[in-house]
Amino acid sequence: MTGANSGIGRAIALALAQSGAHVAVNFVVNPQQADGVVGEIKAVGVEALALMADVADPVQVAAMFAAVDLAWGGIDILVCNAGIDGRAAAAWDADPAEWGRVLDVNLGGAFLCAREALRRMIGQRAGVVLAVSSVHELIPWTGYSAYTASKAGLSMLIKTLAQEAAPFGVRALALGPGAIQTSINAAVWNDPKMYADLIAKIPLGRMGTIDEIAAAAVFLVSEQAAYITGTTLFVDGGMLDYPDFEHGG
Repeated sequence: MTGANSGIGRAIALALAQSGAHVAVNFVVNPQQADGVVGEIKAVGVEALALMADVADPVQVAAMFAAVDLAWGGIDILVCNAGIDGRAAAAWDADPAEWGRVLDVNLGGAFLCAREALRRMIGQRAGVVLAVSSVHELIPWTGYSAYTASKAGLSMLIKTLAQEAAPFGVRALALGPGAIQTSINAAVWNDPKMYADLIAKIPLGRMGTIDEIAAAAVFLVSEQAAYITGTTLFVDGGMLDYPDFEHGG
């Protein structure tokens, strides 16, 4: 699982472990956090590895999958969670290198990891690729054109992978969180004005939790979701339901 050493990634990793899966915890910074997640997973009674790799680098990605092969002989589930927002800037002020880095990590990284996973899953005629996307597959976000473009691209990547892999019994799908309460967005939910503005965009009237996202991820990669592929499940409290139109147009 990529980007698994904190936040949503950590929650999904632990939920998978609690469901009986061995988990490879990928990280690119904060190795101590990754080691901590590995310890939490092992405490559940399953195996875990901490694997450092920049998902935007095909050489590092290949080495990471080789390590998983060595440890467990293959892979059944890939969760692509690694992602970055990038620096806020209107498109005309955006730095091309920074803009490209967001695409390289969010979209290119998912492709490189899925490529390695599918090479293994196609041969065994079983497996699931799950990408953690966002409501910003569909909702524009001023100042973050790279992020929104990467998530929209991720949606079509997943649809295409699902189409290609379906004849081999392999599924590919995405999970689209809305506003989820994590340490990354603490500045928003700790500021009454910013929080009120955010909640106005969510029909259910609250932020989601990392455990709710983790539960959805476990469902999607399980046999209970065996007939679901090529789509994104949005877990967003109704954010995509256009709450501004609650009282009419």
